[in-house]
Amino acid sequence: MKKQSRLIPVLKWGEYHSWPPVGGLRHLIHHSKTNGFDKVVKRVGKTVLIDEDQFFIWVNEQDKKSKVKE
Repeated sequence: MKKQSRLIPVLKWGEYHSWPPVGGLRHLIHHSKTNGFDKVVKRVGKTVLIDEDQFFIWVNEQDKKSKVKE
């Protein structure tokens, strides 16, 4: 059975990771439909959660895209 990824509330992200700050996360969430970050965001009622495993997958995808452009 696959281990469930940790779901971290946006406001508690800083307790687990120093980057990005909450303001940066909010920016990514606001633009999630156009930047692919929608795969990372989970919503339960008014609570917005970040899927930790999906976040790091997304970061690696962004890194690969930037290397292709170089």
